[in-house]
Amino acid sequence: MNKSNNNIKYSLAFDVYGTLINTSGIYTILESMIGEKATPLMNTWRNKQLEYSFRRGLMNSYVDFSVCTKDALEFSCNTFKVNLSDAQKEALMNEYKVLPAFADVQEGLEKLKEEGYKLYAFSNGSAETVSNLLKNANIFYLFNDVVSVEDVQIFKPSPKVYEHFLKKINATKSNSWLISSNPFDVIGATSYGMKSAWVQRSQDSVFDPWGIEPTTIINTIKQLPIKLK
Repeated sequence: MNKSNNNIKYSLAFDVYGTLINTSGIYTILESMIGEKATPLMNTWRNKQLEYSFRRGLMNSYVDFSVCTKDALEFSCNTFKVNLSDAQKEALMNEYKVLPAFADVQEGLEKLKEEGYKLYAFSNGSAETVSNLLKNANIFYLFNDVVSVEDVQIFKPSPKVYEHFLKKINATKSNSWLISSNPFDVIGATSYGMKSAWVQRSQDSVFDPWGIEPTTIINTIKQLPIKLK
């Protein structure tokens, strides 16, 4: 265990989709179904999935995150005039449950665990779905717990979600970090008062110019232990 008194105090909240788990893992099966339309449809699907969660939050109309995913898939198919069968859509939804982790994730999390940090998966997805996803990716064992927004019936980046996380794990703003590749999540946590790390996996990724900056920026999870010291 790391001897630093500061390190052991931190509880780390890891966003799951897009941060630990590669949502682009859906590409292979999509390409087999629709060919060259796979990339634009995949990107639209992901963007609409998030948009639908934001809109439902504003409307106080919570549903399981899988509903946002399913509705976003329907929208994307309509947008690109792709006529998928019910069986194909079901196959895509099932694939979303077994997406892979990014290559750097397991090693990075293992290092953090060795150094004494408490690791939590913190997601818009249900606890059951996220737990199964992490098990399939062989990283579930590294987490102290899975915290889902389903308990408060609203999605990130509502302040209620970050408040719920801290209450759930009995932590404070000052000793907790949110780690996410999604700028809206980082901004939400930072605005709430938590420390934050933006995972900029691509140099083409742009952070929202709101004047609210992450505490630190990393390109891979393996860089996080150094940044936390």
